[in-house]
Amino acid sequence: MNERRVLFLLVLCGALVVGGCKTVQTTQPGAVGVERRQVMLLSSAQVDQAAGQAYQKTLQTAAAKGTLNRDPATLTRVRAVASHLVPATAAFRSDAPAWQWEVNVITSPEVNAWCMPGGKIAVYTGILDKLRLSDAELAAILGHEIAHALREHGRERTSRQVAQNAVIGIGAVLLGVGQLGQDLAGVVADVTVALPNSREHEREADRIGVELAARAGYDPRAAITLWQKMQQAGGRSPPQFLSTHPSSQSRIEDLQGYAAQVMPLYESARRQ
Repeated sequence: MNERRVLFLLVLCGALVVGGCKTVQTTQPGAVGVERRQVMLLSSAQVDQAAGQAYQKTLQTAAAKGTLNRDPATLTRVRAVASHLVPATAAFRSDAPAWQWEVNVITSPEVNAWCMPGGKIAVYTGILDKLRLSDAELAAILGHEIAHALREHGRERTSRQVAQNAVIGIGAVLLGVGQLGQDLAGVVADVTVALPNSREHEREADRIGVELAARAGYDPRAAITLWQKMQQAGGRSPPQFLSTHPSSQSRIEDLQGYAAQVMPLYESARRQ
């Protein structure tokens, strides 16, 4: 057993003894009633810092390729929709509207979008162009991805990676030594961009996403047409967004129920 593995086991045991693993409620339930408590090993500050590093690396890579924010009109459109959704996050977290939100567009044929912990958003032009999204459908996508950040699904999944697989040395996480920043940033990027979410996380993001859209004045029923378009775009080679966000007829039926539930919020937002 190598030195790093020994440190991992010793510090993990110590963390459990002193309460290093915390069960938290990251958000208010909202009108859609998301109330599951989550087990976290890492702090929000650790994960948000790592996400910021991973996000900047993504932007730097895109800028070097000339694909970052290439079309000003598209960038303005995406940021405008996001700017309406951000204030609505207060219904779930009072601190969220003050996060250091960033919204950027990457020119790529990929049908994809994501939001890293702390509000770091990227939208790929492929999802806008290939699905011919309305603003309400764009709001459904952004609302869904923002919901993952509000619920700190990235922090939850990264905590599980640390605890179960020792992807990074937990001793470094708790003691602040070693390759924490670089290693943790890589894990956060993987769980946000590449790896599929659990069904539980997807259900929560669906529910919160339609409520965010409704509170922002976007028709929540657009989430239904969005996923119908996703299914049609799938074919034999599903787009990345669909492969990491599995869709089904039952999911669309669930979205219909959630959208109906938050319609009064949408009607109220429209009258303001």
